[in-house]
Amino acid sequence: MTLENTLSRIDTDLDAALERLKTFLAIPSISTDPAYKPDCDRAADWLVANLQEIGIDAQKRPTPGQPMVTAHVDGPEDAPHLLFYGHYDVQPVDPLELWTQPPFEPIIADGPNGRIIQARGASDDKGQLMTFVEACRAWKAEHGTLPFRITFFFEGEEESGSPSLVPFMEEHADELRADLALICDTGMVAPGVPSIASQLRGMLKDEFTLIGPARDLHSGHYGGPGLNPLREMAHIIASFHDPETGAVAVEGFYEGVEDISDELRRQWEGCGFDEKDYLGAAGYSVAHGEKAYSTLEQQWARPTLEINGLWGGYQGAGTKTVIPSEAHCKLTCRLVGDMDPDALRLKIRKHVEDRLPADCTVRWDQSLDGSKASVMDVTRPEFERARTALTDEWEREAVFTGMGGSIPIAGFFKSILGMDSMLIGFANEDDSIHSPNEKYDVESFHRGIRSWARIMDKLSG
Repeated sequence: MTLENTLSRIDTDLDAALERLKTFLAIPSISTDPAYKPDCDRAADWLVANLQEIGIDAQKRPTPGQPMVTAHVDGPEDAPHLLFYGHYDVQPVDPLELWTQPPFEPIIADGPNGRIIQARGASDDKGQLMTFVEACRAWKAEHGTLPFRITFFFEGEEESGSPSLVPFMEEHADELRADLALICDTGMVAPGVPSIASQLRGMLKDEFTLIGPARDLHSGHYGGPGLNPLREMAHIIASFHDPETGAVAVEGFYEGVEDISDELRRQWEGCGFDEKDYLGAAGYSVAHGEKAYSTLEQQWARPTLEINGLWGGYQGAGTKTVIPSEAHCKLTCRLVGDMDPDALRLKIRKHVEDRLPADCTVRWDQSLDGSKASVMDVTRPEFERARTALTDEWEREAVFTGMGGSIPIAGFFKSILGMDSMLIGFANEDDSIHSPNEKYDVESFHRGIRSWARIMDKLSG
């Protein structure tokens, strides 16, 4: 049997695949709300039955929260062993009144760029998860077996913090460990531009309070000679960045950061990303970060220090002539490369403490944590084979991209199982994930299935 047979079967079976997806989407598997616990169980049962229907021995595995779904498929002894991850839980649907149709009554409709399937979970992540399952269905129908060993691993708590994920992975590490993890929970950098996310930024969180006078003071009595923590906080916040270059001015902040390669920069420059649209959608006219780097480089490959909350003193209506006793700040850093969140936290705290004037002290929140960035080894042959497969399907050069945010599961695969991850998704920016009227383009679903079949063919060769 040839790859063309499998692709032809995918094309012929598209309407049936869409009906299966609609059945899956109709299950309101909202993991964060205990009222939907039975529906999460039902979604897991549906996945088990769907895999068993195509001859894959799947199981529903209990956890203290929502169940996991696992399955293992044997393959040739010299073939690679791949793990495929997705999640079957979805976000809540509020505000319900903004939906144009009930969120768990999926419809196929005309969208601005072709047909769409609209329902909660269509893009995040049921539609994406099913692209791989449907590729396996078509491959098995044509070949009788799958081309390599596959472990399916589907969780039901991704949208509610994955509290059961790490304990389950640690307990079953030997069962889950494979040569490479495949994750389909990402998107394309621009419509029709296939993308493999190869680096995800990490995170550092911190919070501090500046303490000045022993109590709030009358500004008429102490205004002038009295230290004002809000004013001192403003000085410190302003000192975090160089006003000329936009770079973070904390000493040692960029330790572990490297510039991207010329080849990666070439891919990003030609990937179809529209900076004007991207900035304009948020109400910006120009980029405001590090002046030496493009918008995509700032978003994907550069670290940041952001102030997320700043408060103190009187917050009510009218005026209260007060010098507050305290001022408060919440901050986060997005990390790249080999930046160490624990070492960086110490550098940021030193930066603050070195700038404290007399009669001002600082109190740090000791409960916050951080995680390193995930950087994939794209020199592994699987990555270039997958990129070639995507390029063949979409007739457009596939690109290695970064992600400004984080996908924790990729970090867990690395830290717990010692596995690299390949993140390939077919969502578009306008899919409205987590929002009313979530949708997934039928083209994304169809060509996503075909893409996975091509990738399976390339990785098995």
